[in-house]
Amino acid sequence: MPKFLTLNDLDAYRVSFRLSNNVWEIILRWDYFSKDTVGKQYIRSVDSISANLAEGFGRYTKKDKIHFYRYALGSVYESLDWTEKARRRDLLSEEQYQMIVHALRSLPKEINGLINYTTNKLAI
Repeated sequence: MPKFLTLNDLDAYRVSFRLSNNVWEIILRWDYFSKDTVGKQYIRSVDSISANLAEGFGRYTKKDKIHFYRYALGSVYESLDWTEKARRRDLLSEEQYQMIVHALRSLPKEINGLINYTTNKLAI
């Protein structure tokens, strides 16, 4: 019996899901003002990467899948912006910053690969 691809088989999903939980843990330790201004938007942008990948994965047509994968890609770049802001505002340690940026910079290649696979390999 052939193995069907699952959401957790996607590297982009696994990386972005783990990243969103790591960023959540970091932001929980911030003061109220930082959480309320930067933190809420930062969490939303990072969370939306894996959420959009999951939604795209669950869609039926190639066009719908790719639509959500592109949203995820946009959220990667938004998250990079929030990461830079958090760093400049001394909200992230150098170690936290490096971990987050490394994960975020790996995602465009993974997501574009997913888009290309969907475009070229899926029938519908």
